[in-house]
Amino acid sequence: MRIPAQLKLRHLEVFVEVARKQSVTQAAERLGLTQPAVTRTLRELEAICEKPLVEKHGRGIRLSAYGEMFREYAGRSLALTRDGVERLRELDAAEGPKVAIGALPTVSATIVPKALGKIWEQGGRNRFSVVSGDNQYLLDLLRRGFLDVVVGRLPAPENMVGLTFDPLFHERVAVVVARGHPFSRLAEKDLLASLFSDYPVLIPAEASIIRSSVERMCMEHGLQLPQTAIETVSSTFGRSFALNHQAVWIISYGVVEADLTAGRLVALPIDTSSTEGPVGLCQRRDHQLSPGAARFCATLREYCV
Repeated sequence: MRIPAQLKLRHLEVFVEVARKQSVTQAAERLGLTQPAVTRTLRELEAICEKPLVEKHGRGIRLSAYGEMFREYAGRSLALTRDGVERLRELDAAEGPKVAIGALPTVSATIVPKALGKIWEQGGRNRFSVVSGDNQYLLDLLRRGFLDVVVGRLPAPENMVGLTFDPLFHERVAVVVARGHPFSRLAEKDLLASLFSDYPVLIPAEASIIRSSVERMCMEHGLQLPQTAIETVSSTFGRSFALNHQAVWIISYGVVEADLTAGRLVALPIDTSSTEGPVGLCQRRDHQLSPGAARFCATLREYCV
């Protein structure tokens, strides 16, 4: 079947943004268009597809069943088109195409800088950008074609549509405090009795992959996360707050590995084995990595063998 001549790239751009925002108003603001222009473009796309793609929902809108079906195809098409344009634009760049990496906190201070450092030492002069953030944010950038690869924990199955995952190693959560903290001298039984009662607590944000693992671990130990816990995925903030305010910090081991080795932080003797999970590389299923991106992934694997 031939693609209808009326179908333009702007139709896909508008649809993908409306699907992401679930709002014509917000999509219009993001794209720099008027609301009537966005609505008109959606109607044109529905006429081309001969199916309703959005429907009213309360005071707003949501994707119809047809829209949900079309969403993945539209997003992948946009991402592939961006890839092609980017490659053509960068053919004459002496330093090669830029490699865009998404790094969850668990790897942004460990294997990612090691891999980039090795590439530089070996004479690699690709342009790199490294973006850190929570899982949902990075996967959204990956699907939209703004990242080549995301390094971090295995996402939930429902977030893996159109993506692949290449495992590198397994990691668990650690419960840490500053050196000299009163809890650092207690056994596990005594810790569990007062872990969340006397000092501030830092926990992964709800959008983070490890949040559900942390909640499950607490349930296994008969604990309930405190309502006053501070939610964060920022390693900079977490480290500073734990070191200066006697906080109990629950975080992926990789985030605090250097601090534990240096003795700035101490891991409490609490069984966190149930939080262990795979860390690896997420990529778009139909995305062909550039030589620079492929080299980064290969170098990363060398550190995880």
